[in-house]
Amino acid sequence: MRLATAAAGLLLSFAQTAWSQTETNTDGTLNPEELTLNRVMKDVIEGRTSMTICATGYFITKSGRHEMARELFERCAAAGWTGAMTWMSQLDDNGLGGPEDPDSAAEWDRRAAEAGDPIGKMNYGLDLMRGRGVVENQALGRQYIDDAARSGLAPAQRLRAADYDLDAVTPDADNWKYAPGF
Repeated sequence: MRLATAAAGLLLSFAQTAWSQTETNTDGTLNPEELTLNRVMKDVIEGRTSMTICATGYFITKSGRHEMARELFERCAAAGWTGAMTWMSQLDDNGLGGPEDPDSAAEWDRRAAEAGDPIGKMNYGLDLMRGRGVVENQALGRQYIDDAARSGLAPAQRLRAADYDLDAVTPDADNWKYAPGF
């Protein structure tokens, strides 16, 4: 853990140093900022998204910068990146970078599912089967799980093979006590 924290600090220090060395004048930009979190966020704020830019959100949230990750994922989701929708669901479901919001989490899962994302289908199916963030609907939940399984998603196939026993994919999840910040 200390090594990861030190590495994150070194990366931030490097990014700040690179930023301070950037100069713009009438001839152009000397030492433009590249490969930094600041550059990623600048690109996102200016409306530029791509698979690599949106995937950077994974590293941002894993480093504990949930508010920054939330901003990136929201913009990427608005641009149609379904992986970002799934991450927004995870952030909302666990109260990371904002309040815990199962309704919003299920809505992000629904949006990813409606966009054809197999993980979104699986997650929305689980939401429906549990009644977490949506009205419980076992039959509709199974339909979403089946769609995800037909797409080749192994956990959905495993759940279907287990006759939709939720413990096959999320052991003891239904026994968790959901609390803000969990």
